[in-house]
Amino acid sequence: MAPERSFILLASLPATRPSGTSAEEGPPAPLPLPGTAAPQWSLDPRRRRLYLQIAFGLASALVALVVLYLIRDVLGAFVLGGAIAFLIQPAVHRLTGLGVPRIAAIALIFVAIILVLAGIVLLVVPLGASEVGQLQAQAPALASEAQKRIDEIQGSPIMVFGFQIDLAQTTAFLNAHLRDYLLGQFGNAVSIGVTALTTLLQVLLMFIVAFLLALEADSSRRVVRRLVPQDYRTDFDQIWRRIRRMLYAYVRGQLIIAGMIGILSGIACAVLGLADPVALGLLAGITAIIPYLGPFLGAVPAVLVGLAISPLKALLIAVAYFVISNVILNFVYPKVMGDAVKLPPILVIVAFIAGFSWAGVLGMFVAVPIAASLRILFDHIYPRLYEKRA
Repeated sequence: MAPERSFILLASLPATRPSGTSAEEGPPAPLPLPGTAAPQWSLDPRRRRLYLQIAFGLASALVALVVLYLIRDVLGAFVLGGAIAFLIQPAVHRLTGLGVPRIAAIALIFVAIILVLAGIVLLVVPLGASEVGQLQAQAPALASEAQKRIDEIQGSPIMVFGFQIDLAQTTAFLNAHLRDYLLGQFGNAVSIGVTALTTLLQVLLMFIVAFLLALEADSSRRVVRRLVPQDYRTDFDQIWRRIRRMLYAYVRGQLIIAGMIGILSGIACAVLGLADPVALGLLAGITAIIPYLGPFLGAVPAVLVGLAISPLKALLIAVAYFVISNVILNFVYPKVMGDAVKLPPILVIVAFIAGFSWAGVLGMFVAVPIAASLRILFDHIYPRLYEKRA
């Protein structure tokens, strides 16, 4: 049979319909003829728009990460400024609710913060200047007494690899050359001035960032929300509320821990007879804001002040700070922070190590909030993917 005749016969046959289909459903899609291309697969316009929104959001997040990397040298000022702007929001809302304009409310809060910081400086700096000077004046006598006690215990001068160690002579040498050593470290007075100016500019940048973020807090949130696809904005609102509650709880817990350490340290300094126990307790409380390392850093000024009186006094204050820090960090801190961020202790330790490796002390500040935010994201997404609780 000729090819043309076969084609005519096939075309004249009635169209068959697969079983289970009705006439209302219409005929099935025709099969492509030999030698012709299959029809292209088309994506639903709504789904295509969703994918484009997700891609745009991810691209925006990537650009933000690149910008953060480029400003990494001043990232601390931006992080601290953002933290200040976040923490003062309840006070700003309260003042604006009383009829105070938003910009005036933020300015009043900033004036209060600056006055508090100035009061802390005026309280702590005289203590440091007087006690360090007193310690420097007494250092030779203390070293000589320590050398004498060690020689009495050992029965002979200290020998290390054949070299005699004389604490009195070493201390006298360091005391005489302390000024030259400090100038050698900083170069000269110009270098010290440059360092001070850089620090001042960082503080000024921190307050500028905090002021702008506090002023535009609501609009900044709306901008971020616009980057989220329409179908996921309800999820964004839920996650944002949970993260905000967690951050406030975390900061509240840190302030509770720092306050307890500061009060107990000040009481210990007063009981042991140290000068200016209020300033020493305040220093201990401020440094205790640094997770885990802070309480031990806060013990250094008190130990130095105690050493200016006697080595025994320094030993007693060191033991008191060690007991206070360990009791609070091992018994109070896990309870307070666990209720705030709901993270297992092992994950808190891993977060601290990762944060310190990434950005030093500043990384430790943000490590636990970031880890807790990731936990919130996991708890929100996992049930929707696997239809069961995490």
